[in-house]
Amino acid sequence: MSLSHKERLQACLANDPALDRPPVALWRHFPVDDQSPESLAAATLDFQRRYDFDLVKVTPASSFCLKDWGVEDVWEGHTEGTRRYTKRVVHRPQDWEALPPLAPSAPHLAAQLDCLRLLRRELGPEIPLLQTIFSPLAQARNLAGGETLLAHLRLYPEAVRAGLETIAVTTRRFMEAAIETGIDGVFYAVQHAQADLLSLQEYLAFGLPADRQAIEPAAALWCNLLHLHGQNIYFDLAREFPFPIVNWHDRETPPSLAEAQSRFGGVVCGGVSQNTLVYRGPDQVRQEAADALAQTGGRRFLLGTGCVVPVIASHGNILTVRRSVE
Repeated sequence: MSLSHKERLQACLANDPALDRPPVALWRHFPVDDQSPESLAAATLDFQRRYDFDLVKVTPASSFCLKDWGVEDVWEGHTEGTRRYTKRVVHRPQDWEALPPLAPSAPHLAAQLDCLRLLRRELGPEIPLLQTIFSPLAQARNLAGGETLLAHLRLYPEAVRAGLETIAVTTRRFMEAAIETGIDGVFYAVQHAQADLLSLQEYLAFGLPADRQAIEPAAALWCNLLHLHGQNIYFDLAREFPFPIVNWHDRETPPSLAEAQSRFGGVVCGGVSQNTLVYRGPDQVRQEAADALAQTGGRRFLLGTGCVVPVIASHGNILTVRRSVE
């Protein structure tokens, strides 16, 4: 018997032998369309109706949670669909302490909540819906710029902690409002849990306390997904988050899917490389998907890619990923 998308994901999370097939999901940015709630919802719905994935992950521009603080960005054609920041609002250490907490009614945060309401109404209850939430450190990087954040974090730690506290409070408030729209989970994007940026001790001192404060409302949701972005990640930090699914660039950085399952008790998500989706053909996509299924036995596994699908990936390759679990 074929399960609904929601039933399939719940069976996967429970490692239920009644699971009919491994779930599959891809997500992408929708540049230009992501500048209004109506057009982002329409583009997200079109993508889902075309490919019928087992969950819908809403991917706004990373600035959605920052524009009410005054940042500005521009679309310049990046293949991942991301925008370039043209105005930062944190320049001096004291700027962290001057950040005001935002309410979910702030214009750009409220617009994203409108998008979620539109999607929930159109998708119905049987398609799991996840809202992207960027970690406080990830938001801090975009408020200040990466180099400024790291310099301030090491030279003026208490100022940065004050800023992270404000960001975490704002994020928690937004998450509470997002839960009221009927989402099933959050896609929590952590971008600094990698050795190329911070030591593990630095992440434990600055990142994790803000994460714990920000994600507290997510405990009410059943389909939360942790995304550990980048290379040389501190994968075992996944155990510090009460999230049942973890996603990382498994084709580009350790651990492999098989190793990850021995270190993480929940569901692992990945299997197909972003580069393969863009630069290779369906045969290579099928090979990676088959290898991922072999590594995991199709259990405690969600077929996807390490991050967003580049906007230049072919329809045929995306369709091949979808069909690889049938």
